[in-house]
Amino acid sequence: MARGRGNPLALAVLALLFERPMHPYEMASTMRARRKEESIKLNYGSLYSVVESLVKRDLIEAVEVIREGRRPERTVYTITEPGRLELFDWLSELISTPTREYTSFEAGLSLIGVLPPDEAIRLLEERVLRLEQRLHMEEALGELTAKQRLPRLVLIEWEYTMMLRRAERDWVNGLLEEFREGTFESLDFWRTFHGERVMRSGRPVPRPPDDDDNGSDDDYQKSL
Repeated sequence: MARGRGNPLALAVLALLFERPMHPYEMASTMRARRKEESIKLNYGSLYSVVESLVKRDLIEAVEVIREGRRPERTVYTITEPGRLELFDWLSELISTPTREYTSFEAGLSLIGVLPPDEAIRLLEERVLRLEQRLHMEEALGELTAKQRLPRLVLIEWEYTMMLRRAERDWVNGLLEEFREGTFESLDFWRTFHGERVMRSGRPVPRPPDDDDNGSDDDYQKSL
């Protein structure tokens, strides 16, 4: 990946300035109006840092300073020709080339055998509930957005995100069904492993404390 391509917010700035010159406040307002903060992390501090970085790399440049009423002065930026080339090259790479992305859930699944099977089932059931809640919330937001008559083009990443959430929910539900019916092929080994561990230690494997528990994380670690 080329230098400076680690922050999607920089790509968003280039794309916005490809449309028209803007000052940073307008960039942020436009992103929020289009719900881009759902897919690209946005805060004013990082936005101004990104703008400064793009200026130093000659990918964007200041064209004027404006003042509206009693508001502070705002610098308007535009994209440069090198910026246009970087925008199209970077975006083409993201769209065309699959990359290995390390998600937190994938990391958790890779180590799920550390938990007792019944505890893993409980946590996966909790995840499904949270996914359902998130889907309901996003579907409601989608209905609200539809009333705003925004073009599908500016919301296409939302469709992708919803598809991923539904697929994850369905996959986890299928895994839970295998656990409950005992058809998961490694389930007996998993239970035996934890049963032997309990016998060696002479005490049950502790469950991490919930938010409502009086115990602390330190107490949990000491009990292992």
